[in-house]
Amino acid sequence: MESNGLIDTPEAMASLLDSLVDLPNQPPPLYIDLEGINLSRHGSISIMQLYILPRLETHLIDIHKLGSAAFTTPSTNGNTLKAILESPTITKAFFDVRNDSDALFSLFNISLAGICDIQLMELATRDFSKRCVKGLAKCMERDLTMTPTERRTWLAGKEAGVKLFAPERGGSYAVFNARPLPEAIRQYCLQDVQFLPRLWKHYSVKLTPSWTIKVDAATKDRVALSQTKSYAPNGPHKALGPW
Repeated sequence: MESNGLIDTPEAMASLLDSLVDLPNQPPPLYIDLEGINLSRHGSISIMQLYILPRLETHLIDIHKLGSAAFTTPSTNGNTLKAILESPTITKAFFDVRNDSDALFSLFNISLAGICDIQLMELATRDFSKRCVKGLAKCMERDLTMTPTERRTWLAGKEAGVKLFAPERGGSYAVFNARPLPEAIRQYCLQDVQFLPRLWKHYSVKLTPSWTIKVDAATKDRVALSQTKSYAPNGPHKALGPW
């Protein structure tokens, strides 16, 4: 049972894990995003957004409350979220996995595997300069076909959320730890991850076999780099692509 729209008990976590059995692996069944305060080894994770494509379900996992129990609580058959995240045979899609990986590895000793980075897919399928990567909002604006209603809802949800958490807008990232979670933040968390499968599909059909190999290698490099002592989670270097 989810409370306040969040999975915030070991029992609810176990129930979610029970639903993640025998999912088809192509296209990626799981799409993940994290929110937190200074999301990196230097900060904390507040919420994990998990979209389950075969079930068309979005779940918000309360990492702030559950802590390590979010990752170690077993399902009926003994599976854990940590095992899923570390499995090379279960594909998980992120958009720019670097800081998410940094936080998961440094704070919870989770070494991601089986990752698809949609940001790198976009870069690989461009027919213009591949020097700099794009942010999620730019990719959605440029590459997603939305109905006028979808676009208005997305923009309104994004604006309402940003006002609450962006310091430059008078907000605070601490709002991600507020319980009950403000409805504007809940909607903000829900909406972007729900669009990730559509972005994956848009770029996937354009990826050549050779670029697919390059994206996979660059994604593994991103995860490996995020686990090094020298990894810097913020700075202008983050805008540069690997090719």
